[in-house]
Amino acid sequence: MCGIVGYVGPRPAVPLLLEGLKRLEYRGYDSAGLAAVVGGGLDRRRAPGKLSNLEKVLKDEPLGGTVALGHTRWATHGKPSEENAHPHTDPSGKIAVIHNGIIENWMELKDRLVAKGAKFASETDTEVIAHLVAEKIAELRPPSAAPKPDLNEPLLFEAVRRALSEVKGAYALAVLWSEAPNTIIAAKTASPLIIGLGEGETFLASDIPAFLAHTRKAVFLEDGEMAVLKRDGVTFFNLAGKRLEKAPITISWDRTMAEKAGYRHFMLKEINEQPMSCEDTMRGRFFPLKGVLERECGMNPEILKKTRTVQLIACGTAYHACLVGQYWLETLVGLPARVETASEFRYRETTLGPDDLVIAISQSGETADTLAAVKLAKERGAKVLAICNTVGAALTRAADWTLYTHCGPELGVASTKAFVGQLTALAVLVLHAGVGRGTLNETKARAFVDDLVKVPGWIRAALKLDKQVLQIARKFAKKEHFLFIGRYVNYPIALEAALKLKEISYIHAEGYAAGELKHGPIALIDAEMPVVVIATKSHVLDKTLSSLEEVKARGAQLIVVATEGAGDFPDVEHVLRLPPVPELLSPIVNIVPLQMLAYHIADLRGCDVDQPRNLAKSVTVE
Repeated sequence: MCGIVGYVGPRPAVPLLLEGLKRLEYRGYDSAGLAAVVGGGLDRRRAPGKLSNLEKVLKDEPLGGTVALGHTRWATHGKPSEENAHPHTDPSGKIAVIHNGIIENWMELKDRLVAKGAKFASETDTEVIAHLVAEKIAELRPPSAAPKPDLNEPLLFEAVRRALSEVKGAYALAVLWSEAPNTIIAAKTASPLIIGLGEGETFLASDIPAFLAHTRKAVFLEDGEMAVLKRDGVTFFNLAGKRLEKAPITISWDRTMAEKAGYRHFMLKEINEQPMSCEDTMRGRFFPLKGVLERECGMNPEILKKTRTVQLIACGTAYHACLVGQYWLETLVGLPARVETASEFRYRETTLGPDDLVIAISQSGETADTLAAVKLAKERGAKVLAICNTVGAALTRAADWTLYTHCGPELGVASTKAFVGQLTALAVLVLHAGVGRGTLNETKARAFVDDLVKVPGWIRAALKLDKQVLQIARKFAKKEHFLFIGRYVNYPIALEAALKLKEISYIHAEGYAAGELKHGPIALIDAEMPVVVIATKSHVLDKTLSSLEEVKARGAQLIVVATEGAGDFPDVEHVLRLPPVPELLSPIVNIVPLQMLAYHIADLRGCDVDQPRNLAKSVTVE
């Protein structure tokens, strides 16, 4: 779930690995460690907490070597501690393993190894792999056999391959053996792993930013694939040991895109990048109005005409984008649409079939629950369209078609510009789906495009509310509870705004459909309760205002998001006015001041905005 880095080359490895791990900090972690081949042996350094703690250890005990592994861990098995931090080793201390994911049968394997006399030094599932690899090496090369250094690399590969044949679960892992000192073995199933190809050096990482400063040539490992990394290149195999040919792709991201560019936090930078994210996701997708989906991702318009229902699946923030998409699909395309969290969808008996379309949304494209849900949908015969921000990610490879959001890397754990990109991509999709199915004639389609191209400007206007939002944040930063309410397409925005606040400020926050207040949540409201009301111009504004009055009558402290010139709010101190935006597109704009509110409150409370506790950017385990 967290950060993997590896290096084989001529340069000192530790500075490169620390640099790479820092570029992966956005994924969230609670401990860190390194292992390197030094002087014919294996040496490692580990520390709980942030990378700064590991750097202190390295200052006192430097680590050399030009072949090494690094890892930042987010605890799944065992508490955050030095003993549980990666890399893990076998009892001999010659084999080091780093691993993202969860080994489901780890206890069964551990019990078997313990019965044979193995002693474990940690509480983790990962250490089992190190013991397994050592066991396979011993079986392949008995202690009585004379060492043959030239055979050690294929010996390590075969030992890892055989060890993985016994493993069940999700993993992206890398293995280092001091007796094969110029080689790293890597493997992947259901967790991301990427190879970077440099000049006379090779990199390994769980995400591209870790090595982007050194090479733009990358190869994505697929599920069930292995790689042998050496200075002069990489060879690829499947788990059966068959050689594979894989071509690298060129990454187009600019290195500066992964920097803060003068902002206090990545999250603030990414909030301010949203006009550009919106523009980039729309660019080139409107003209001509026919054939765009087929040209870009190979989706034939006939598919949309034959579609019976649409099932949208995602997790977290992407799930809220799906909820907005549901309204759009039913209103503009005339397609019945259902939304479900991927973690629930994957475990029920679905009625999907060949005439159904699944839309799966994930920023990283590596979300474990979403990938499992897509697999289930495809087993039922449904077609899958992915909306994703990461080129070559697992979701894009599993889907029949992919519509990319062009947001660039999002480094803040709490998603902001990726959410706006997902909404924009959904808007592009419903436009072309409506044209393809004939529910949007040319006049209506052109009008929708005219409105869509104005959205980046409306977002820029929303960003100008920053000082006003900061003043509101100063008043409410010490509150411990918030309610957010909205209706129709802005009900999902109430959910998303509450999620943003709880994610980064640790304030208890809930989002509700405004009409649901009287069915229970209104009992929570008193003079101490802040209530954020999304009351922008819409066909249900009068209904929303009725809910606002119910809240106001009970003494709540109100914050209202409203449209310039629409809605009268006497006796409400805090009103954030946004430009007039067509109702269906208003979610893309309305979320912006609420993202800023969450950001400023968290910052004022002294929270770690970019890396909130207990969270990881890419949730690649169940």
